[in-house]
Amino acid sequence: MIHPTALIDPSAELGSNVKIGPYTVVEPNVIIGNNCIIGNHVTICSNTTIGKNCKIFHCSSIGEIPQDLKFEGEETITNIGDKTVIREYVTINRGTKALGKTSIGSGCLLMASTHVAHDCILGDNVIMSNLSTLGGHVELEDWVILGGGVLIHQFTKIGSHAFIGGGFRAVQDVPPYILAAEDPLEFKSVNSLGLKRRGFSLEERKQIKKIYKIYFRSGSNRMESLNRIIDEMDSSDVKDQIVNFIKSSQRGII
Repeated sequence: MIHPTALIDPSAELGSNVKIGPYTVVEPNVIIGNNCIIGNHVTICSNTTIGKNCKIFHCSSIGEIPQDLKFEGEETITNIGDKTVIREYVTINRGTKALGKTSIGSGCLLMASTHVAHDCILGDNVIMSNLSTLGGHVELEDWVILGGGVLIHQFTKIGSHAFIGGGFRAVQDVPPYILAAEDPLEFKSVNSLGLKRRGFSLEERKQIKKIYKIYFRSGSNRMESLNRIIDEMDSSDVKDQIVNFIKSSQRGII
């Protein structure tokens, strides 16, 4: 059902069973998948694609131009996956020519008043709690959880299954599988409960703990600790993911 006060551009493509509330605006070249529910006073800007079974609550702004003074009106896009929930007053900015897109995965939950800046990439099943804010070019891998009011500096990367406690800020990369808190942000522990809930085996969880004990608690410098992990720990997918994340970090590790 489309409310009669909603403004839908003729070029927009709406899937089956889409519901759009009062005074919502859907601009040109928007695609909305089947079974989506769009609340009242939502703005969905040009060149935005929304997957199936998404819910967008009132007064959110999706795909608006970036808050980046280098933006020159270039054609860029915003992509949102399936089954993602976007709560009240969320703002998501489209990409710039640097990357060309802002992308949010499937199964994500963006709580009220969160902000996703230009050229951000969010994986699947990401949770951003109320008032958490991403600078431009931030990457959140799958299953990342940000507590309320978390601030992520531009170009920072947060590894999969990481959890950042509410009210803190990240200005360096946060590796996978950990709980991080304090100011400045630091490693607190492995996200053991989250990993158990998501099906990681006991052996995998034990190895992750051993890896981070060496990296964060051994007293050696970070390069020596990383080399120890590479040389001493048995090969596994979780080891490879941690090592590759650390090696590829551009901003350094917390």
